[in-house]
Amino acid sequence: MISMYTASVPPMIRSLLNLRAILEKAMLYSENKKIDPVVLINARLYPDMYPLVKQVQIATDVAKGAVSRLAGIEPPKFEDNESTFAQLLTRIDKTLALLQASTPEQINGSEENTIVFLIRDKTVTFQGLPYLLDFVIPNVYFHVSTVYAILRHNGVEIGKRDFLGNVY
Repeated sequence: MISMYTASVPPMIRSLLNLRAILEKAMLYSENKKIDPVVLINARLYPDMYPLVKQVQIATDVAKGAVSRLAGIEPPKFEDNESTFAQLLTRIDKTLALLQASTPEQINGSEENTIVFLIRDKTVTFQGLPYLLDFVIPNVYFHVSTVYAILRHNGVEIGKRDFLGNVY
């Protein structure tokens, strides 16, 4: 049987490391092509979707919220004021540090814990395992893949291997 720690922390670390690498490629792309980085940071796939900056913020918020809530502690708050690639990379690094500092002992056994938090102005309640499998992991993947799609749509030379990382 797979543990809560194994199902949560390593996949989120991998996704955020891959997100970081994709953003680094986007930063180089904007420099090489003489594109104002703000254009990419504020790009969106469709007018009613969040821009890239918000996608990164949500991906990191979900990841840091997950590891904190599963460990039974209050998630740290980030300001959501990033406006450069460097600031987005720092945000990812802060989230990675939190994930990397978590231990199996903090996370394992949280399958049935009650998880309560606000989404916008709505209080939602989950048990630990459904929170992880039905909310956290799909949300992290959704927002990371949306960043990938925004950047690919804007010409950044990335591919499936950038999204997946070094798995094959």
